[in-house]
Amino acid sequence: MILERLEKLPVGSFQYKLLAVTGLGWLFDSMDTGLIAFVLPVLAKDWSLTPAQMGWIGSIGLIGMALGAVLAGTLADRIGRKKVFSITVLLYSLSTGMCALSWSYESLLFFRFLVGFGLGGELPVAATLMSEYAPSHLRGRFIVLLESFWALGWLVAACIAYLLIPMFGWKIAFVIGTLPALYVFLIRLHMPESVRYLLSKNRVEEAKDIILSLEKKLSVVSQPFEGELTPVEKGQVKEETPRFTKLWNRQFRMRTLMLWLAWFGIVFSYYGIFMWLPSIVFAQGFAVVKTFEYVLIMTLAQLPGYFAAAYLVDVIGRKYTLSLFLLMSGVCSFFFGNASSSETLLAWGAAMSFFNLGAWGVIYTYTPEQYPTSMRALGSGWAAGFGRIGGMLAPMLVGVMIASSFGMNTIFLMFASVFVIISAVVIALGHESKQKSLEELETVLDN
Repeated sequence: MILERLEKLPVGSFQYKLLAVTGLGWLFDSMDTGLIAFVLPVLAKDWSLTPAQMGWIGSIGLIGMALGAVLAGTLADRIGRKKVFSITVLLYSLSTGMCALSWSYESLLFFRFLVGFGLGGELPVAATLMSEYAPSHLRGRFIVLLESFWALGWLVAACIAYLLIPMFGWKIAFVIGTLPALYVFLIRLHMPESVRYLLSKNRVEEAKDIILSLEKKLSVVSQPFEGELTPVEKGQVKEETPRFTKLWNRQFRMRTLMLWLAWFGIVFSYYGIFMWLPSIVFAQGFAVVKTFEYVLIMTLAQLPGYFAAAYLVDVIGRKYTLSLFLLMSGVCSFFFGNASSSETLLAWGAAMSFFNLGAWGVIYTYTPEQYPTSMRALGSGWAAGFGRIGGMLAPMLVGVMIASSFGMNTIFLMFASVFVIISAVVIALGHESKQKSLEELETVLDN
């Protein structure tokens, strides 16, 4: 009865407010990640960093993100989505400000680790909460639109880098990066807890109060709750303490394997490419300011990529959209690495951004749908956390390859190959989940 009324809520101010609030957090998360990519070329010059040291600055945040995703996912299934939101946002926002106070290479590594820890914890929990409130027929679209705020964050980071870093130095980027994240932390104090989470913990009255409140906000005529609740709503389903081992039992092992490989590949390629993108373009012979302009234009292409994915994900499905976008990311990566002029570099870079970030939107939609409520954040967190291992390795590996005089065509052939492989993995092992409620998906999992 409670979940039925939740599913029947009209799409209105609440869902869009939730999208905006979580999306702003996503934007500022992305802005922080983007800032370090834009800061790296300037920082390398000021501190005389080697390519390997630059790679470590990119990778250390990913180490923090891996640990943050795993821990936050586990905690979100135990103490709630909303509470974990607040903790992780506060952590990464304060740590971003501390980066501006870095007095040495080692201190910057430490603060970037903390930033990554908070950032990695926030993202999978945000997607889980949004998926548990979005209506079934539009859930995929809402999650992809949530992920589209990532592109806006990169645009903000590029603007900061283009307009302010040349005038005020790299520290100003981290100072600015602190302020909006703290603002989002305050906004999230007013977000409701997930109704599905509350029911899984037998907190039925709290769930009822949220439904009544939402019906009032959305101008739905509310009726008292009468009649029998379902076993799920009574909290009488078998109590399942979220455990890592359950991800690998017979019921979930193929889904977990598919998600872990897909996350590893997409994170490996994304951070390997985009953490080095300003430096890569600079290596083509452009001035630093010109590099920011090029990356800004290529980043703009991410937005239509998200919107295309948001449409396709509820039309042809999650599995096929994800596989298609990964495959095309590989094709574009290959040609980007073999670009011989500024025009071809820009064209293939824009196409690569279009497909790569569209794939990110789909994987954040797809992942929470593969697990039941009792372990949804846990499963999402571990998939994202394992993926971050790829993100740790890629920036360091690219640094080593550059230092070893590998050409850009070889580096991007590697990334293209990874994209093609994980596209095939999704097609071979993936299960379609479009247009189904989370409860219908749980029924499929039980059978």
